[in-house]
Amino acid sequence: MCGRTACSLAADNLRRACAYRDRRGQYRQPEWVRGERYQPSYNKGPQSRGPVLLSRRHLYQDADSSERVLMDMRWGLVPSWFKQDNPSKLQFKTSNCRSDTMLSKSSYKGALLKGKRCVVLADGFYEWQQQQSGGKQPYFIYFPQTKDAMDKGTEGDEEWKGWRLLTMAGIFDCWEPPSGGEMLYTYTIITVDASKDVSFIHHRQVRAGTGVAGMPAILDGDEAIRKWLDFAEVPTQEAVKLIQPTENIVFHPVSTFVNNMRNNTPECVAPIELGAKKEVKATPSNKVMLGWLKSSQEGSPQKKENDLPKWTSQFIPSPSPKKTSADVLQQWLGKQGQPAAKKRKA
Repeated sequence: MCGRTACSLAADNLRRACAYRDRRGQYRQPEWVRGERYQPSYNKGPQSRGPVLLSRRHLYQDADSSERVLMDMRWGLVPSWFKQDNPSKLQFKTSNCRSDTMLSKSSYKGALLKGKRCVVLADGFYEWQQQQSGGKQPYFIYFPQTKDAMDKGTEGDEEWKGWRLLTMAGIFDCWEPPSGGEMLYTYTIITVDASKDVSFIHHRQVRAGTGVAGMPAILDGDEAIRKWLDFAEVPTQEAVKLIQPTENIVFHPVSTFVNNMRNNTPECVAPIELGAKKEVKATPSNKVMLGWLKSSQEGSPQKKENDLPKWTSQFIPSPSPKKTSADVLQQWLGKQGQPAAKKRKA
């Protein structure tokens, strides 16, 4: 499942991070729709608002379906057919949509068959591991990063050199109040069975008699994003084939500070040393994460630079002799920002 995310980039930088090439090969940045409503956050949960990508044709019928726009939507899908006057009266949770039932449940089927596919954007998402002591240890999960994530770049740069955003497959819908009023755009995040590297973090029953971990359906690369968004060219039957688990992710433990939704500072995503009794000083191994946190400050609701927490990274012990995402992340940081080595096939 996906119950909490972070998306800390300011609105302008978020546009730059979502740059793409359209059908004609032209380099473009998606334009914002209602961009003034977007609020960066290190701690987003269901019912909060978050940024999504969608085809421009959903809003402008004569637009090229390969063109993209950014829009701030509420997390938790409200079906267009919902007839009550208050969306909070919806009797079931719709923040996540299981991939194995998305074409059978009425909440999602209609929107999906109409091509209402979107990409939910985040720095990463949080998951909690049940501890033997009874508590839960949170982890932050995200794409592997390169040393470029340390650089803000300049406004004149064509290519974004900052943090690589996690791109999650979603479904959106548009609900109109029966009594009239502003249309409400909402989304849900599609979930799949977790890759084996992160399956031990959080388990849930997804089929009778089996314990299987769930995670967001992650679209890895612009081609996957293009196919998911371009509903006019890529039919639903082909698009749903993109919904697969991925192993191209890394993770690290974070402080239980993130457990409180009111907490919204860089401390939410900062790596911690498991079992540490006090704060420890930063080391060269965490330059990428620290550089990203510093460079993402502009326009974000967070502490001043001098208030940033300092830490050393300690990564999750492998539950098996096989190479894990934690090993990849540790190797990546150990090379001080060099691209992570690709995972070997088991």
